[in-house]
Amino acid sequence: MTNLLWLCLVLWISTATLFTTSSAMPPPNPIKCNDINSNCQLSNSYSVWGDRQTCHAPNIVYPTTEEQLRQELANANKNNLKVKIVTKFSHTIPKLACPSNSKNSLFISTEKYDSTIDINMERLTVTTDGGVGLRKLIDTIEKAGLSLVASTYWEGVTVAGVISTGAHGSSWWGKGGAIHDHVIGLNLIVPVNENEGYAKIIKLTPQDPLFNAAKVSLGLLGIISKVTFQMEPAFKRSITLNFTNDSGIEDEFMEHARKNEFGDIQWYPSRQIAVYRYDNRVPLNTPGDALNDFLGFQSNPILLSRSVRAAEKGFENTRNVGGKCTMASFFVAYKKLIANGLKNNKLIFTGYPVVGHQGKMQSSGSCLYSSSIDITSTCAWDPTINGLFFYESTAIFPSSKFGNFIRDVKKLRDLVKPENMCGVDIYNGFLFRFIKASDAYLGQGEDSVVVDFNYYRASDALTPRFNQDIWEEIEQMAFLKYGAKPHWAKNRNVAFVDVQKKYPKFNKFVAAMVQLDPKNMFSSEWSDEILFGKQEDFKGDGCALEGMCICSEDRHCSPSKGYFCKPGLVYQQAHVCRFSSISTS
Repeated sequence: MTNLLWLCLVLWISTATLFTTSSAMPPPNPIKCNDINSNCQLSNSYSVWGDRQTCHAPNIVYPTTEEQLRQELANANKNNLKVKIVTKFSHTIPKLACPSNSKNSLFISTEKYDSTIDINMERLTVTTDGGVGLRKLIDTIEKAGLSLVASTYWEGVTVAGVISTGAHGSSWWGKGGAIHDHVIGLNLIVPVNENEGYAKIIKLTPQDPLFNAAKVSLGLLGIISKVTFQMEPAFKRSITLNFTNDSGIEDEFMEHARKNEFGDIQWYPSRQIAVYRYDNRVPLNTPGDALNDFLGFQSNPILLSRSVRAAEKGFENTRNVGGKCTMASFFVAYKKLIANGLKNNKLIFTGYPVVGHQGKMQSSGSCLYSSSIDITSTCAWDPTINGLFFYESTAIFPSSKFGNFIRDVKKLRDLVKPENMCGVDIYNGFLFRFIKASDAYLGQGEDSVVVDFNYYRASDALTPRFNQDIWEEIEQMAFLKYGAKPHWAKNRNVAFVDVQKKYPKFNKFVAAMVQLDPKNMFSSEWSDEILFGKQEDFKGDGCALEGMCICSEDRHCSPSKGYFCKPGLVYQQAHVCRFSSISTS
C-alpha cells in the first residue's frame, strides 16, 4: 500500500471511529439449523474453530424455565444422548461446547432462559437464570442501588458461561477480579438414574464439597441453571490512563495492582509504551456520569473493518514491517487521544479523571446491539463481513514468575528489533490484569497476572504468518517455560498441553465429573482435548501454523514457503516456524 493510500485510510479511520454510532447490526447467531431446530451447526463468535472443522448436532432445544431445562436433560439421558449447553453469544474459542461427532447428540440452548433476576436487598444478593446476559444483570442491579464488583471487560456473555470458564476482570482487592469468586450459590442440573427421574436439580453453597468443582466447570458437570452473586451497595469508579515509557514495567506491576482496585496495564512492546490504568472506586456523590465504551468493542463501519483487514493482510503478504508499524503507531496514538473509549458525558472524552457508575464503567460491548436504522456497522470481527480475524492467547501467571516473563519478552524484542513486534500492537498489545487466588478446582491457586495478546490469523490454515515465530516463542515461553495456565475460554490448542499438571486439585475435579456425570453425557473428544491437554499422536503437515501442534519437523511448518522448524531465540527449548532460506532443523 502506498503512503498516500495509507494516509487516506488513516484519515478515514479517525473520522469514522470518532463518530461511530452506539448501535449497529448485531453479530450473527452462533447456531444455524437447516430445518427448524434440527441439523444444527455451532460456531464461535469468529465462525472458525481452532481446527477449522465444523461442530454440529442433529437437534437443538430452547427451554424457558428451570423445570424445562431439567426435562430436556432427562429426555436426553433417557435416550442416551450426548449433551452440550450453548448460549446466544458463543464467545468460547476452544471447542468446549462441541458434542461428540455422532448422531446421538443434542444442543440445549439457554438463549430463551433469561427472565429471572431476583434481588435480596437485605442480604445484598442476586439470583439469576443461567442464560441471563451480563449487561442485563448489571443494569437490573444498578437500578436497585447495587453493584456487581467483578465482571468481564466484554459484556457479550451469559451468567452461567462467564463463571463456568473462569472469566474475569481485574483486581487483587477483596474477593478479586474473577467473577466465579463472587458466587455464593448455584443450581446444577445433573443426570440421574431412572428411579430419580433421569435428571434432578442440586443446590450448591460454599459449604458443599462439590461447590468448588461447579464454580469453574467448563460445562462438564451439568447445566448451571441458577447463580447467586454477592453484591455491594452501588458505587462509582474514577479512571485515569497514563501513557508512559515501558522501562521498569517488570518491577512496577505488583505495586500498581496493590494500589489500584481495578487497575490494569496495557503494554505496546514495539512502541515501548506502557499504559497504566489508575482505576478505583469513589463515593456515589462524586461528580461524573461517564461511560466506558471500549474502542475495540464499539461498532465499526463495515467498510472500515474490511479495509483494516485488507491493509494488514497486504502487509503480511509483502512482509512489510513498516506498514505494520505505521498501523500500530496510529492506533496507539488514537487510543491515547480518545482515552481508549472512555467518555466523560457518555458522548466524548473531555479529560481525566473519568468518573462514572460502576455499571457503566466495568464492562462494555456496544457493537452487540441492533438498530433498525444503522445496518452498515457491526463488531469489527463479525465473520459475515470479512473484517478482523485474529488469535487470542491468554496466559495466567503466578505473580512471582511474571516479572521474569516480561524480561524475556524484552530480550526477544531487542534481538529481533522492536519493529518486528508491531503486529501485536495493531490490536491491544499485551494486556495485564490481576486475579486473586481461588478455591475453584480449575481456578488459579495463587494471586496471578493474566496476559492477553491478539495477533493476525491468516485466512487460510496453511498460509504462514509474517513473524509468526516471535508469537510462537512467546506462547511457548508462557505456557512451557513459566508454566502459565491457559484461560479456559481462549487460546490455541497448544496452550493446553499437559494442562492437568498445572492444577493441584485437578483430580478432585475429575472425581466430581465421575460422580455427577458417570455416563459422560457432557464430555466429548473436543472437551477432553482441552481439559486433559491431549494432543493428537499424528502430526500433520502444517499443524504448527495454527497452533494445533508444536513443530518437531520442517513439514509441521511450511517449508515450501520458506518456513522451517527452528529453536527459539531467547527460550531455546521452544520450537517455532521461522522464515529462512535454509532449513537447519
